[in-house]
Amino acid sequence: MTLTLEDRARGALVGAAVGDALGGPVEGWTPDQIVERHGGRVHGIVGPWHEDWRTARPIAPYHKGDGHVTDDTLMTHALVRVYEAVRDHLDAYAVAEHLVPDLMTNPRWIPELEAEALPLQRIFLAEKWIVTRLHYAHVDPREAGSGNIVNCGAAMYMAPVGIANAGNPAGAYAEALDIAGAHQSSYGREAAGVFAAAVAAACVPAATAASVVDTALSLAKDGTRDAIAAVREVALRHRDFESALAPLRAAVAPYDSVGPDYRAPSLDARRPSRLHAIEELPIALGMLLVADGRYETAVLGAVNYGRDCDSIATMAGAIAGALGGEAVVPAAWAKQVAEASRLDLHAPAEALAAVAREIFALDRSRRRSHESAFTAITADR
Repeated sequence: MTLTLEDRARGALVGAAVGDALGGPVEGWTPDQIVERHGGRVHGIVGPWHEDWRTARPIAPYHKGDGHVTDDTLMTHALVRVYEAVRDHLDAYAVAEHLVPDLMTNPRWIPELEAEALPLQRIFLAEKWIVTRLHYAHVDPREAGSGNIVNCGAAMYMAPVGIANAGNPAGAYAEALDIAGAHQSSYGREAAGVFAAAVAAACVPAATAASVVDTALSLAKDGTRDAIAAVREVALRHRDFESALAPLRAAVAPYDSVGPDYRAPSLDARRPSRLHAIEELPIALGMLLVADGRYETAVLGAVNYGRDCDSIATMAGAIAGALGGEAVVPAAWAKQVAEASRLDLHAPAEALAAVAREIFALDRSRRRSHESAFTAITADR
């Protein structure tokens, strides 16, 4: 069966949200700690790590678990709303003109807070940086990401860029780099481009996990490329996530600046470098390869990896969902996440697919105008 653009958009965005919700309650812990806490590997939606989540450190005051999405999904849906407003390709200025006001002025239901609040009150400091730099400091949007900590903050919500450029990984890469310039620099910005490209590559007919990773490698630069290559080599030797957990961590460790203790980062953590990479994207791609593109295996592998596993599972879920369409995302999971988070997981995907069709029509018109002009310029006299 041929998947439509709408199928792939739903697969990517619903798949990302479900991965996010599954990973949230075990974020920051190790695979061994996850086994001890849950009596084995996590195989679905689980409750909070601490029953007293409102006061327990370092979790408070967020209700992570029970199907609640995190800031990864909140930011993803916010970016979809920017596409709905602009209805064309985005750039750093779109972040300043649309995303920042949305975060600052429109209260929404925040699942982890179990309350209506401004998204600004939930997002992490690395995302609040966007508001500080663009709204208060009036920095050039294309340069606003400079100085921010380098993490997965920009990459985690770039799946919509891949759908807006479905089938055009190079275009998705370039657009995400431009958008992410308002948020991040260095390998954080690079990861945003490569993740968007991976989602776009997953939309290519007959795409596979291997072809998606090959495309990511063809576009990635510096430490990001090296980290993906190292993880790819290891992932191809494993067919189940259990055996891959420790080897994948060992493969990415030389490129990850955070260090072995996720909750006590090294002094060199999250600083710009051409040698480093964020951990989340290479591991997501590695789990995709281990699973041979299968959604459940890729996402559960990402979840049980621990560390920043909500973002890893968000990325793995988006790519696997784009590969297989919405049907590969377990409907029971999607239903529980939507109900627990009080979110319509399908509406953003439908809206984004409609905008993607409009963008393609605009691109085709612009291309024809360019062809006409270039033909006239180069005509023999």
